[in-house]
Amino acid sequence: MLQVVHSDTYTEKADRQYSTAGGSIFSRGNIFFQNKDGELVSAATLKSGFIVAVNPQILKDPERVYEILNPILPLEHDVFIAKATKKNDPYEEIAKHVETEVGEKIDALKIPGLKVYKDRWRFYPGGDSASHTVGFLGFKGDEYAGRYGLERYYESVLSRTNAAYTNFFAQIFSNIKDVKNSTLENEKEGDIVTTIEPTVQSYLQEVLASTTQKWGADYVGGIIINPMTGEIYALGTYPTFDPNNTQVEKKVQTFSNKLVENTYEMGSVIKPLTIAAGIDAGVITSATTYNDTGFVMVSGKKVSNFDGKARGVVDMQQVLSQSLNLGVFHVEKLLGYKKFADYMRSFGVAEKTNIDLPNEAKNLTSNLDRKSPVEVEYANMSFGQGISLTPISTVRALSTIANGGYLIHPHVTKKINYKIGITKDIEFPPGAQVIKKETAHEVTRMMIYSVDNVLSNGSTKLTNYSVAAKTGTAQIAKSGGGGYYEDTFLHSFVGYFPAYNPRFLIFFFIMNPRGAQYGSETLTTPFSETVKFLINYYEVPPDR
Repeated sequence: MLQVVHSDTYTEKADRQYSTAGGSIFSRGNIFFQNKDGELVSAATLKSGFIVAVNPQILKDPERVYEILNPILPLEHDVFIAKATKKNDPYEEIAKHVETEVGEKIDALKIPGLKVYKDRWRFYPGGDSASHTVGFLGFKGDEYAGRYGLERYYESVLSRTNAAYTNFFAQIFSNIKDVKNSTLENEKEGDIVTTIEPTVQSYLQEVLASTTQKWGADYVGGIIINPMTGEIYALGTYPTFDPNNTQVEKKVQTFSNKLVENTYEMGSVIKPLTIAAGIDAGVITSATTYNDTGFVMVSGKKVSNFDGKARGVVDMQQVLSQSLNLGVFHVEKLLGYKKFADYMRSFGVAEKTNIDLPNEAKNLTSNLDRKSPVEVEYANMSFGQGISLTPISTVRALSTIANGGYLIHPHVTKKINYKIGITKDIEFPPGAQVIKKETAHEVTRMMIYSVDNVLSNGSTKLTNYSVAAKTGTAQIAKSGGGGYYEDTFLHSFVGYFPAYNPRFLIFFFIMNPRGAQYGSETLTTPFSETVKFLINYYEVPPDR
């Protein structure tokens, strides 16, 4: 159960009763989630307790002391005896992070040479909740600091030093607008309030776990974001980890945030961007037709629909609804190399999102920059192969269709509460308008049609809510180069609602699912159930 925080004052019970072993006690700023009602929920805080130590020069009869101590604080016998018999050593730690009640019982024994000292350590009340976002502390050499997630990104804000607040008010009341780059954020002590909604985060993690297990996947990831503002309500991958017990994880890769740090060829969820570019440039409308032959030879290589089958004369609505590779390749050819590349760059795919999490990967989009374009590469890019994007960058690009055509700044921090008593809200104005509002609404209409009439044969349609969505299936490039694996796929799914004024955009991806070929098979149910959960939890009013 997560702890709802009613006060930002931390009470240290043992401070007035026990000295510290080393003359100082660990301190660090807090990280909070915020629920839908605005209440703060502790995500990372400090926990008080004790260090239990012995002075072998004073301690008498270690065997007898062990017999007394072990029922209160279970210890390994040989380890305790080895430490307790170091007669030339005046201080040996027996246990750290000992709960207050246990420490007080040990202190009450009044055994000469057995001592308890104040201890305080980092504690994550939610366990694995949003652990990839929150991160954790760790040693790098002799330095103990944030190593992943917000713990690392905001190390300078969360760490506690005796540094003076040089020019603090000058910075606060200056005209500095870029919060991320200001020394205010980088050098001043405070607490972090995130955009993560704990109930939504918990629900997302349940979906990720069950989806991974159902399909025997390597891993599954998901993002729930407000496509209008860039606020992220939930973000995570499964398998996950408990930051209170990182030592049990055998694979360091478990700690990395694959939604930010890894890139993938995303496949057909990119097709709405190609369709949007074509409509925005005026080279197609939703009614534009072409003759679909099932496959074509391009630069000596075969480019085909997912099933290789010809569709004959079809319009752009069917290109999107049936996810036809040849259809979006046709749009790319009408646009021409340069204009297509310019639109893709305008969607932000060639740059980082600058999300407030560490280690954001650079998208692999060099194919857009070739001086002598290769036609087959552009064919592949039109349907999401041949360029490799982070999931968060993919979400940012697709949000332009959801929100009426402008770029957003995805972020997981809502505000910083500085110790000096001043709060800095983290807000970002809308970015560049990259497609016309009319274009975004038309592509949204086409995606709604696909949900209402095509996805799972229309069984996912919600009578009272408009939902826009697109599935994706991508081949995985061979690690050594030279083509794609024949039996390994990445499935993806993006959707948003209420479609013409969306509060939520949901993105899922699943790596190497077993027993299913297409994203529509693996991710439609997780998406649909998440939509229903959000409607009920936020009491979203119907829009149709």
